[in-house]
Amino acid sequence: MSGHSKWATIKHKKGATDAKRAKVFAKLIRQVEVAAREGGPDPEMNPSLRTMFQKARDSSVPLETIEKAIKRATGGLDGVNYEQITYEGYAAGGVALLIDVLTDNRNRSGSDVRSAFTKRGGSMAEPGAVAWQFDRKGSLLVDGGADEDELMMAAIEAGADDVARVGDSWQVSTAPTDLHAVRTQIEEAGFKVESGDLTMVAQNLIPLEDSSSAKKVLDLIDALEELDDVQDVYGNFDISDEIIAQLD
Repeated sequence: MSGHSKWATIKHKKGATDAKRAKVFAKLIRQVEVAAREGGPDPEMNPSLRTMFQKARDSSVPLETIEKAIKRATGGLDGVNYEQITYEGYAAGGVALLIDVLTDNRNRSGSDVRSAFTKRGGSMAEPGAVAWQFDRKGSLLVDGGADEDELMMAAIEAGADDVARVGDSWQVSTAPTDLHAVRTQIEEAGFKVESGDLTMVAQNLIPLEDSSSAKKVLDLIDALEELDDVQDVYGNFDISDEIIAQLD
């Protein structure tokens, strides 16, 4: 399992008490707005909005705040038009990174992302240089106390692709279009889903075999995720549990 998946799990658990929750909320609301603007205000008719709506609720964004974001996106309230951009680049050790951005100022976002790469030993790449190395997937994190065999059976019956241990949780992987249906069936089977999202999964992984290399990559990812316009960062690296423990 990729180090990025492990890191995402760590961040998910941090999120409940993280002092930067306001920034997390702002990014989630921006994703809700874009999904509603592009596909309409009804989550049942707009799969992207349904996913973003649930993602926001998983992170404890108030329902009223989400509903206001949908109204802004569909003309009920004044709002900002955001543009979706994906930047590509390389971190230390040749690790490939994809950076998803939602912005109202392309020049500002591009400059901020480039600066983060430059200051932390990475480099930007041309469009398409990195993206081909990733596949879009649905991902659910399920409470780690669940019985593996029972969860595996429920996940397979729901149409999931795979179940794997990631840190203290179980990760259920799905086709992008099956994320909502698989989540619904798993929850109906009695399992607690901690979070669900669409993600980019690397086809091949680069092992980071020492804490120095791992720290450089994760420092760059942290710097990128600190940027207001950056929504998600994906990488094709693998970090052992031992090295993650050293970094912790």
